[in-house]
Amino acid sequence: MQAVAQNGLSFSRDPYDLERYELVRRIASEIMAAGSEADIHIISGLFSKEVGYSTPKVDVRGVVFRGDSLLFVRERSDGCWTLPGGYADICDSPAESVVKEIYEESGYKARPVKLLAVYDREKHAHKPPLPYHIYKLFFLCELEGGAPRTGYETTETAFFAEDEIPELSIRRITPGQVARMFEHHRHPDRPADFD
Repeated sequence: MQAVAQNGLSFSRDPYDLERYELVRRIASEIMAAGSEADIHIISGLFSKEVGYSTPKVDVRGVVFRGDSLLFVRERSDGCWTLPGGYADICDSPAESVVKEIYEESGYKARPVKLLAVYDREKHAHKPPLPYHIYKLFFLCELEGGAPRTGYETTETAFFAEDEIPELSIRRITPGQVARMFEHHRHPDRPADFD
């Protein structure tokens, strides 16, 4: 409903249609607030800042193995673990964005070598729901140097074997996605996953 409202507000010129799309946006805010712990005013503010044609945001994640262990970072915001990553920046390619995210969050320098997965966040078990539609891109990356350190958004960096996975930040990554990255590690010829 938010996307329909945003698109209508972006392209309509009729004052009555604009009024109707504002109402649809308000209803979308109420639904999102009822289904989450967020205040309706915060959600309304987020929705009102989105302009132009509604498109998905892009989240990039670095899949960095050292031997059979996978690189994770502990998020400052919830104290749980995830693969290094975040929203892609304007003017950076997805590959450039994942390199930057890995370095900023873990201290390691890495080089993307393969796209492993493109997931629609809404089709996976992420919690809580977010007010945006998000595509998640997982890149296999090779270590090229650096040393572990924390970043502005992270408090710890570590490699974990498949049977040692710590408590995950489900907002960012699911156990199923982590398991899938280990499957790609064991079977490097697998094609990229999608949806």
